[in-house]
Amino acid sequence: MQNNLNQKIQWFPGHMHKAQKEVRALLPQIDLIIEVLDARIPFSSENPMIADIRGDKPTLKIFNKSDLADPELTEAWQQYFQPQPHIQTLVLNSQQGDRRQQVLSKIKQMVPHKGDATKVIHAVILGIPNVGKSTLINALAGRPIAKTGNEPAVTKMQQRIKLEDGILLIDTPGMLWPNIENAPSGYRLAATGGMKETAFELADIGYFTVEYLMQAYPEQLKARFQLDTLPDEHDLDPPLAVLEEMGRQRGCLAKGGMVDLDKISRILLNELRSGQLGRITLETPEMMQAELIEVEKQRQLKAQKEAEK
Repeated sequence: MQNNLNQKIQWFPGHMHKAQKEVRALLPQIDLIIEVLDARIPFSSENPMIADIRGDKPTLKIFNKSDLADPELTEAWQQYFQPQPHIQTLVLNSQQGDRRQQVLSKIKQMVPHKGDATKVIHAVILGIPNVGKSTLINALAGRPIAKTGNEPAVTKMQQRIKLEDGILLIDTPGMLWPNIENAPSGYRLAATGGMKETAFELADIGYFTVEYLMQAYPEQLKARFQLDTLPDEHDLDPPLAVLEEMGRQRGCLAKGGMVDLDKISRILLNELRSGQLGRITLETPEMMQAELIEVEKQRQLKAQKEAEK
């Protein structure tokens, strides 16, 4: 199995392109940007276009689905983002009964000079597909406003929602960016459901996920799939060996006794997304720093090749 981490992933549906243009046009009248992140992949679910266009606008980064994420790494990611200029963070999950009040209080705190009948706070809420943005909007509004679903790209129209205490919330479609330069981020998005799996082979997503879990959460992987041991680095292809053993444990066998890698990968991803493997975060700040250095190297190499033509 080949895991091509050097490919550039193209993912830019038409309504997302429209959403990007609309957000740029909105910014002059916006007081606050709310970006909903997946707490399991805080960096990969961050839209780099927002960083490019927000300027010095106050930005609230909400770590959603935190009940599925590793709490220690969630704290580490908060410490990573919080020192950045004009950024504050908030950790939420769908089980919290007070999340509405938490968000509204944070909005007022970040825009203290507005928030009454005469000075309305205009806040735009952004987030990649399937990050839980629509569910959060419904909680903030106190009624069903936004359509929810488990498939990416449910919201396709911009809408404005009046909240209490002089806050106007502007919702936008879930936006991905024109391409994902850092291929591992693409795999993480696919693993958590942030982008459609058709961008990759299903077995490749499973392979990538197993490779990470073997390093970061080996005991949880072994316990969930009843694995006695994990292969060491001397094995020809340790992630593939683990994926195949997982398939045998779950009865994912095709004709001739071969393991159906797509089937066991689907089981793995479903159980990862539902939290059945435990609280797992798929990236750390240190990992992302190393990956960004590699992305910059690839950019420079590409620019050099272009200059030599």
